Amino acid sequence: MRDVCIIGVGMNDWGELWDLSLRTIWTQAALAALADAGVDKVDAMTVGCMSGGLFVGQEHLGALLADELGMAGIPATRVESACASGGVALRTGFLEVASGLADVVLVTGVEKMTDCSNDEATAALATAADQEWEVFPGATFPGLYAMMARAHMAAFGTTREQMAMVAVKNHANGIHNPHAQYRRAVTVDEVLNGTMVADPLTVLSCSPITDGAAAVVLSDKETARRLAKGRPLVRIAGVGLATDRMALHNRADLTALNAVTAAAQKAYAMAGVTPEAIQVAEVHDCFTIAEIMIIEALGFVPRGQGGPATAAGETGLGGRIPVNPSGGLKSKGHPVGATGVAQAVEVTLQLRGEAGARQVAGARIGLTQNMGGTGASSVVHVLEVIP
Repeated sequence: MRDVCIIGVGMNDWGELWDLSLRTIWTQAALAALADAGVDKVDAMTVGCMSGGLFVGQEHLGALLADELGMAGIPATRVESACASGGVALRTGFLEVASGLADVVLVTGVEKMTDCSNDEATAALATAADQEWEVFPGATFPGLYAMMARAHMAAFGTTREQMAMVAVKNHANGIHNPHAQYRRAVTVDEVLNGTMVADPLTVLSCSPITDGAAAVVLSDKETARRLAKGRPLVRIAGVGLATDRMALHNRADLTALNAVTAAAQKAYAMAGVTPEAIQVAEVHDCFTIAEIMIIEALGFVPRGQGGPATAAGETGLGGRIPVNPSGGLKSKGHPVGATGVAQAVEVTLQLRGEAGARQVAGARIGLTQNMGGTGASSVVHVLEVIP
């Protein structure tokens, strides 16, 4: 396979974008990435989107958005894997370039989640869970993650305060991200005393409903060198995708995210690195307990130590392994189809040294981890700076 580099990145400002359509926010991000890459045409395009049909009544996004960009005629594919749709779109674009099928690929993710009622949005998101065994009996994602949190607390002594520290850290990082939905600090007390959603998760333990889009431009290494403009080259060194049983009651252990571990092991092996080599990571903190379980599943900390490591500052800026310097899903927002691509935007900026006040000093190897539902699918990418 050929080496694949990220040569351009772009995002729009995320939030509740009442006056903008799905195609408009997508185009903002796509044009920003193309401008950053210094290209005005691509060989192919992928679109990560979980549920455009349910949120805005629009499917067939590949053709629609290629036309919107003035590129009708190119191969354009919509990719879906629930909340991991953006990450899988990145993997799909990677494979096109690595295989030689294309030299330059525009990878995008988008979701417009506020053009429907809260009940309709909840129902759309619930399609990522097992309809027969979880959704029909009344389970929601906050409820499912609350069960996972309770199991983790019982098995390892994880505390509400440790989970709250995930939100505190990520909001502190998000203050410095101009694209973040919520650029304000929160305290442990605010998280703990917020409106209860599903015990032990309060409203500030949960990622928000968000409108947003993100994009990256991929190319082969030779094209990347030609277009580098003096910037560091960022290569996708490893890719891993895995699945797990969807319904929680079918899993042997509610405290483990097996798809995350399996995807990470594939990505580490492909990149020739170990977890200890990762210097910055963007992970899928859809709920605070999710980040704690993910850093364990990725091998950043031992099983059961995600809570104490967070409370000790190991995952903060300046810590041993900074996690979610962008603000994560918790502060930056979570337009479900765009999240995995936005993670690649952030890590690319970090490896280029362009992340401003949230910059992780000396970062040369980074990781993104994006997952669907309660971890029934997960995709991991390892990114590195190359000479």
